[in-house]
Amino acid sequence: MSTKTNISEATPESVWAFLRELAERQAENDRLLTEKFAVLTEKFAATDRQIAENDRLLTEKFAATDRQIAENDRLLTEKFAETDRLLTEMFAANALQMAENDRILTEKFAATDRILTEKFAETAQQMAKTDHHISRLEKQIGGVSNSYGSFAEEYFYNSLDHGDKSFFGEKFDSLIRARIVQDDNNKTKGELDLILINGKSVAIIEVKFKVRDKHVEQVKKKVKPFRERFREYQNHKIYLGLAAMVFDEDIQNKCAVNGIAVFQQVGDTFVIYDENLKTF
Repeated sequence: MSTKTNISEATPESVWAFLRELAERQAENDRLLTEKFAVLTEKFAATDRQIAENDRLLTEKFAATDRQIAENDRLLTEKFAETDRLLTEMFAANALQMAENDRILTEKFAATDRILTEKFAETAQQMAKTDHHISRLEKQIGGVSNSYGSFAEEYFYNSLDHGDKSFFGEKFDSLIRARIVQDDNNKTKGELDLILINGKSVAIIEVKFKVRDKHVEQVKKKVKPFRERFREYQNHKIYLGLAAMVFDEDIQNKCAVNGIAVFQQVGDTFVIYDENLKTF
């Protein structure tokens, strides 16, 4: 509590008392400030110690992380090296296997070529003999090829007529032979040897004793005049076939490429090849 002193009543004693009181108050304030400063200093020191500890812990953690990263890099490098080694070994083994396979295939192809060459040579010889026999027969009967055609037509007509008439995946109801195709002016447009008919399809079969390359195009030309003359079959599918006792070399392949069936006499019967058959 401050004490009010009337200056007019001041005495030396009261003045000294007042000064002592001020000095004591100043000393107390200094003490309090010193204590507060000491507390703050301790807090700052504690904070500095905590920061230093945190730095130490972080440094240790970063060092541990660096060590782990380095270890991971080492393991990955080892794994990549091992993978490269395995791949190199695998590729080398595959290369050896492929080389061996190529060698085996080359040997097999060579053997196949040799066998095919021999077979083709045998076939060519057989065909030459067949052609020779046919030529001799033609000469013996005066070269009248129509007789052969009539024989072949009779053979295939009878064979089809006495069979169940199921061909090309369909069953046919009627078999017609030797039909002349004329236009509206009675002009001949072509001749159809054999015709098979059902409710949705027509099969036009050209018959020859021996089929040659030109006959493939001839049978293809039968479609247009047939459709023009027989309009009742406009919506029918049309199949084409070549029937013969003898075929020139590669004619069967050409027929297959053009979608034409092949009827060939084999022994006492005939065989139909219609794997690539198409409609016209």
